Amino acid sequence: MSEPEFQQRKQYSRWMYALMWLGVLVLLVVFFQGQLQEQYNPNQNLAQGQASTDAVVLQRNRQGHYVASGLINGQEVVFLLDTGATDVAIPEHIAKQLGLRYGRAGQVNTANGVSRTYDTMLDSLSLGGIVQQQVPAVIVPGYESSAILLGMSFLKHIEFSQRGDTLTLRQ
Repeated sequence: MSEPEFQQRKQYSRWMYALMWLGVLVLLVVFFQGQLQEQYNPNQNLAQGQASTDAVVLQRNRQGHYVASGLINGQEVVFLLDTGATDVAIPEHIAKQLGLRYGRAGQVNTANGVSRTYDTMLDSLSLGGIVQQQVPAVIVPGYESSAILLGMSFLKHIEFSQRGDTLTLRQ
């Protein structure tokens, strides 16, 4: 084998080795991204898994919060249960994706100070088999989150019981 052929094969081997490691890294990222998402939201399959019952059992996530997947107007969203929130509070970027209408402007006091809000009405909100119609909510332009705060405008119609790391909700 001539020197140029040897160098060309050596170069080819380096590229193949690099591509192999790149593939391994991509697979690891995909695997661990799923693991991290499962740790943040251990209740991802509520929309499909509990559609026939009026009771929903949630698992607490590693940070101690109850995060769950659900539906607003038939579109999938992620909720963070917040009994301290008066209304369902929706980040503006999610409200735009959902096509929500902006109503009357207002203000809310939060741990981060005063925030501007816009009233809106959700045609339907579903958490597992619990479904409510015409749920008052607010759109919060300054709220940069991937989760919607599931506040008392929804939760006041729900019975709660907590044991250990599980929260049972009944309509």
